[in-house]
Formats: sequence, structure tokens, C-alpha cells
Amino acid sequence: MSPGLRARAREHSAAILLYGTASLSLLLLMLPLVGLAFESPWRDTGELLADPAVRDALLLSLGVSLAAVAFSLLLGFPLAWLLARSNLPGRGVVRTLITLPMVMPPVVAGVGLLAAFGRHGLLGEALSVFGVTLPFTTLAAVIAATFVASPFLITTLEAGIVQSDRRFEDVAATLGASRWRIFHSVVLPAIRPSLLAGIALSWARALGEFGATITFAGNLQGRTQTVPLAIYQTLQTRPEHAFLLAILLLAVSLCVLALLRAQRPGT
Repeated sequence: MSPGLRARAREHSAAILLYGTASLSLLLLMLPLVGLAFESPWRDTGELLADPAVRDALLLSLGVSLAAVAFSLLLGFPLAWLLARSNLPGRGVVRTLITLPMVMPPVVAGVGLLAAFGRHGLLGEALSVFGVTLPFTTLAAVIAATFVASPFLITTLEAGIVQSDRRFEDVAATLGASRWRIFHSVVLPAIRPSLLAGIALSWARALGEFGATITFAGNLQGRTQTVPLAIYQTLQTRPEHAFLLAILLLAVSLCVLALLRAQRPGT
């Protein structure tokens, strides 16, 4: 066999190996989703949605996740702005601390929240003096969701602010625009895709939060039992209904992905 034929044969073998491995990877990612679709008792959807516990979990998940996004935006926007625009020392350490909740085991996050805000925690004792008890309350679920979701908004927003062209802001300033006018008319449109992407990612993360919530807030119907916790509890008694609830969260995730792709028309 000539050297050229041997080279083409090696390339053909490499291509077969590459496509075969890629197909196995795709199959591994798709099988759980296909399994949910095939194993879910779709005929029971109406019965499931009529269950008061499920309705409570859905409403609570919506409220907790939206509150977490609001807190993440309120507290995270200034931090993202400082990281992107200031020269404060120690920014690398701050970025590490911000991204830590993204890789931290959720149960560890819940235990940390207990250590900070529990009855005998760092701030828990001071709060108890004023009659405030956070663990196992709806507010605890919001705090847990904010803790794990806010880094997604902060890091995405910081990247958008860094990439925005400050020359447009300088031009607006030379034309006499106020700081608020510059922020509203120049900065916000420039970072809008990153802002929306960060909100979508943080909302999806807050909506799917489980470990920190069950550790810090518990699993109390109507108070702290969000949809992920309801799935876990339903899985113990009626696994098929847990599949349906999982499909519901999956649909929300697909909506988030659609929103993210809409911010990148070329993808």
C-alpha cells in the first residue's frame, strides 16, 4: 500500500473513532431525557397539577426563584461593576470567592448557611435577639437560592461590562449627558445581552436548587418545599409522578436555553 493510501486509511480510522466517541457522548446525554419522556405517565398530568402539594411547590418555586434573582441583581450588579471597572486590590480573591458557590457541593453550601445564620451561628444569635429566626423559613429558601444563583449573574454581567466600549460613554459625557442618562441610554443597551443571560442563568439555577435549600430551609410543604424538593419526596412514593415533575423543570430549562440563544442570533 502506498504512503498516500496508508495516510488516508489512518485519517478514515481516526474519523470513525471520533464520530463513534461523539455519538456515545451524545447518547449518554440524551438517554436520561428520552427516559423521562417515555416513562412519564402523561395521562396523569391533570391529576398531578391538581394536587395541592404540587401547586404549592410550583408557586413557592416561582416566588423563591424570582426573589433570588431580584436579590442577585440588587446585590450583584454593583459588585460586577466594581470588578469590571475599578482597580481595587484583591479583585482576584473576590472573583474566586464569587465563583466558589458554583463549584461548592450544595450540601456544604447549606451547612455553611446554617453556620452563618443558624440559631447559634455567626449572625444567628444576634438575629435571635430581635426575634428573627431564618432556618426552615421561606426566607431561608430565598437566601439559599440567592447564594447559589448570584455567582452566575455576577460573572456573566462582569464579562459584559468589561466588553462594553467605554468610548461611547466618554462621547456622551462630552455632549453633556448626565451619569444617569449615560447609564440608561448607553451602558444598559450595551450590556443588555449579558444582563439578560445572567438573569436567565441565575433564575434557572435558583429554580433547580435542592441541596442548600433542604439543608438550610428544610422540606416543609407550603413553606420551603420547592419543586426539586417535591420531586425528591414524590420519588419515594410515586416515582412516575416524580418523572412528570422533572419534565416540568426540564421544560423550564429549555425555555432558558431558548432565551440564551435568542441573545446570540448567530448561534
